[in-house]
Amino acid sequence: MHQPPTWAELIFAVAAVVVGVTAAVLIRVLVKRLNGRLPRSAWTRDDVFVNALRDLASSALVIGGAWFAATLLPLTGTVSKWTYRLLLSLLILLVALAVSRLVGSLVRTVLTKTGVASSASIFVNIARIAVLAVGMLILLQTMGVSITPLLTAMGVGGIAIALALQDTLANLFAGVHLLASRKLQPGNYIKLPDGHEGYVVDINWRNTTMRDLLDNMVIVPNAMISNSAVVNYDQPAKDLYMVVQARVTYDCDLATVERIIVAVGRDVLSSIDGGVADAEPVVRFHTFGDLGIEFSVIMQIEEYGDQFLIKHEFVKRLHERFRAEGIDIPHPMRGMDFLEREPLGTAAS
Repeated sequence: MHQPPTWAELIFAVAAVVVGVTAAVLIRVLVKRLNGRLPRSAWTRDDVFVNALRDLASSALVIGGAWFAATLLPLTGTVSKWTYRLLLSLLILLVALAVSRLVGSLVRTVLTKTGVASSASIFVNIARIAVLAVGMLILLQTMGVSITPLLTAMGVGGIAIALALQDTLANLFAGVHLLASRKLQPGNYIKLPDGHEGYVVDINWRNTTMRDLLDNMVIVPNAMISNSAVVNYDQPAKDLYMVVQARVTYDCDLATVERIIVAVGRDVLSSIDGGVADAEPVVRFHTFGDLGIEFSVIMQIEEYGDQFLIKHEFVKRLHERFRAEGIDIPHPMRGMDFLEREPLGTAAS
């Protein structure tokens, strides 16, 4: 007959749990203080290792205290068996979570060193899911569940799942391809064939998130980007050229016009953020238009988003300089002639 625990056994069991919890709290406080006082190393991911070891140590102490408390109590064979399995499963789950965070951080570090986008979450999520999947298999094996039939069923069911999730898998592999090819990374400014454009924020397992210049989020499936002609304004280099179209009248001296435009362009590029200060503006006259001689002004900027402010300042300063120099900018004019008509009664008489 099963004997109930005595007061002494209960006291020792509770003390074991309290000691485990206290030791876990002390470990966390000690590691936090040491981490704040010790000098930083050159490797930026050492905090991840420290935090992972801290979490594992504190979790092991709490579960160890509960384990020792279970050994002190007069549990029946079945209760003791499932208690130990439950504590071991909890320990495996906590270890899997800590390792998944650690692996995700290491993958992000490797991506940063190899030049692949470190802020793209798709590779990090795949690594974490793989570690958690292995942890779940170990957990099931610990609980007494045979994983061999499960793996067989997953292999057979994987075919049906793949057929049902064709679009999802297409987006997944398209996202992996986009990042692995390094043709598209978070931070790049891109333009899609349908007119959407903006900065790439993230590439996950299903879609690519973009932020346009009005600070709106645009979400596009990865497969659509992979199968489209995408303009990447940050590849192969981040700096690019912007073009401003204008015209002057036929009676203007083109040499003087070119000299003024170059001077204004230099001033704008050197004084406005986003302009390449040492770049020389280029003027190209190209068309005898109906209203005047048309030309293009080409200026180099640091990135795509800088063109709007630079174009704004350039047009404003060039217009002011043209007015000061007496250079006319032709614009279309429409004349209207009003014909006087005789009253109907006068014409009849």
